[in-house]
Amino acid sequence: MSTTFSFDSDGVRCAATHFAGPDGAPVVVLAHGLAGTQDAGLFPFAEAFAAAGLHAVTFDYRGFGASEVAAGEPRQVVSLAGQVADLHAAVAAATRLPGVDVRRVVLWGVSLAGGHVVSVAAERSDIVAVVSVVPMVDGLAAARLATRHHSAGQLLASTGRGLASAVRRRAGRAPVMMPVVAHPGEPGALTLPGAYEDYLAIAGPTWRNEIAADVVLELGSRAPAKAAARLDVPWLVQVADFDRSAPPHATMRAAVAGRAEVRHYPGDHFDLFAGKPCHEAAVEHAVHFLRRRVGSRLGAADAPEAVGG
Repeated sequence: MSTTFSFDSDGVRCAATHFAGPDGAPVVVLAHGLAGTQDAGLFPFAEAFAAAGLHAVTFDYRGFGASEVAAGEPRQVVSLAGQVADLHAAVAAATRLPGVDVRRVVLWGVSLAGGHVVSVAAERSDIVAVVSVVPMVDGLAAARLATRHHSAGQLLASTGRGLASAVRRRAGRAPVMMPVVAHPGEPGALTLPGAYEDYLAIAGPTWRNEIAADVVLELGSRAPAKAAARLDVPWLVQVADFDRSAPPHATMRAAVAGRAEVRHYPGDHFDLFAGKPCHEAAVEHAVHFLRRRVGSRLGAADAPEAVGG
C-alpha cells in the first residue's frame, strides 16, 4: 500500500510517496538520477522493498515531477546542491512517518543520486546503510567517457548550449532548454544509442523530456567519490559492467575506498530498471544486503543486533 505526502525543503514543497512496511521496520529513502521523477522507474524498487518488510519513500526533486519550485525559479532546472538538500529533507520526513524505525534509515540512489547518497551518508550520523545503483561518482571521469561515445562537434555544441543557458540565467532570463534524452546526433543530455528508448520505457506521467542545458557545466564538478572513504556504514554498489554513462572503473575506485560490497551485472546504464534483464537480480541482491546488514521484519528493539550482523 502506498500513500502520497509532501515535505518542506528550503521552503519548497516536495512531493513524496510512502510504501508502508510493518511497524518498527527500517525505511529506505530512494533518490533518482538526472531529471528523474519518482514515477519514472523508482516505484518498482520501492514496492519490492515494502514487500520484503521495509518501509520505502520516493520523492521528486524541487522543480521536477509533482514537486513545487521556489517562487520565480524555472522548472526542469537541475541544481546538484538543491538535489542533495532535498535528499536531506526527505530523510527527515521519512523519520516522521508512522511505523518507521528512526534508528534504521537506509539511503538508495540510482545514477546521479547513486553519488548523492554517498555524500549525504558521509555527512550524517543517522544512516545505517547505503545502496548505490549504477552510480555517477566522478563527473570528470564521466566527461572523459563521453568523449569515447560522442563526436567533438556534439560535445562542443552541448557545452555551447550550457554556456548560453548559464549566461541567460545570470541575467535573470529563462534558461536554454534541451531534451533529457534524444536520438544520437540530436541535442540532448543523454544521446547514446538506445538511451531515448530506455528512458521513455520507464517514464511516468509527471516526467518531462526537458532540462536546462547548463546542467552540463555542473556535472563535471560532481565528485562524491571523494566522500567514499568517510563512509562508516555498510555500502552496496551495483555496477553495470557495460555502463556508457557512469564509468565502471571510477565506480570501482570509489567502492574500494569505501570498503563496499559490489555486485556486477552484464548490462548498460538503464538495464537495472524494471523490464530489463538485470532488474530482478539487482532487487534480490539489494534486499538480501539489507536483510543481512539492517534487518527487515524486525521490531525496533532488535535493531542494534540486526545492524551489527
